[in-house]
Amino acid sequence: MENPSHSKRIFSGIQPTGNLTIGNYLGAVKRWVKLQAEKIDTIYCIVDLHAATIWQEPRELKESTRELVASLLACGLNPEESTLFNQSQVSVHSELAWIFNCVARIGWLNRMTQFKDKAGKDREKASVGLFAYPTLMAADILAYKATHVPVGEDQKQHLELTRDIASKFNLDYKVRNFFPLPEPLIEGAATRVMSLRDGQKKMSKSDPSDFSRINLNDNNDLINQKIKKAKTDPYPLPDSLVELQERPEALNLINIYAALSDKTPEAVLIEFSGKTFSYFKPKLAELTVDQICPISDKMKALQKDPSYIDSVLENGSVEAEKIANPIIDEVYEIVGLIRKRRQH
Repeated sequence: MENPSHSKRIFSGIQPTGNLTIGNYLGAVKRWVKLQAEKIDTIYCIVDLHAATIWQEPRELKESTRELVASLLACGLNPEESTLFNQSQVSVHSELAWIFNCVARIGWLNRMTQFKDKAGKDREKASVGLFAYPTLMAADILAYKATHVPVGEDQKQHLELTRDIASKFNLDYKVRNFFPLPEPLIEGAATRVMSLRDGQKKMSKSDPSDFSRINLNDNNDLINQKIKKAKTDPYPLPDSLVELQERPEALNLINIYAALSDKTPEAVLIEFSGKTFSYFKPKLAELTVDQICPISDKMKALQKDPSYIDSVLENGSVEAEKIANPIIDEVYEIVGLIRKRRQH
């Protein structure tokens, strides 16, 4: 349910770690471009501070940030229509994160399953930043009073925590409805694209096997090879989704085809019912090449001009600060902190 006192504003962030995959494109970026076309206020952030919660080689982090911006621009994000910037250029994210560290409770953070997954068995050696990641994520969203966040299933828990932090801040400081309680945007046939090698595991940029994913900078031949070798089963495609529930690899490929072609999975099954994967895979490969290779070509062209990419980020940070600075000024006043006057 939308909050009538807050204008609709969409925020989403993405980490600059490794090449973007078709999973990132279908699960997030393609929807970002569509939302932009609807003339909604959209803010998209390269969350480089989140990336730093796990050790990053400094030069590689800069290169990955620029590569990601090139990817997003190549996919259709328009810096004239959306605010696009990197998190570390806008200090409000860090300032508000500290305020939220003092609002959130350790018990809340202890329940975050993603920290447990990333920290592994030896949690004592994980960084404090990795543990406090969700409060920074809350600051990313609420620094702009965003009302909606496009998220995958694995991020829903963090968004719930953001809502809890917003609610507690509003209650503690008796500022009813100061921060909105952001809603998730989960839609589309392939909101969670799975590995090409394991249909029960999410497609990941960090998977050791390059054949588990299709990268946005893969060429024609590589895309064809990866889809040809994608794990499937020996049975023909059925005519209903119910029959695919126990066939995760088959379901994953159907979902990818559906998302790329802007069709429903049901419509794809009607088209290919009774066909074998030896027939379906070449069709999927052809569709994927048609959609992904133009993006790859644009990426390569953009990466030849890093100064342009840096200018996009700098201009985006200026636009982001126009929204976030008045909000953090209000937060300082509410909390009782004396803030240095801004130079105009």
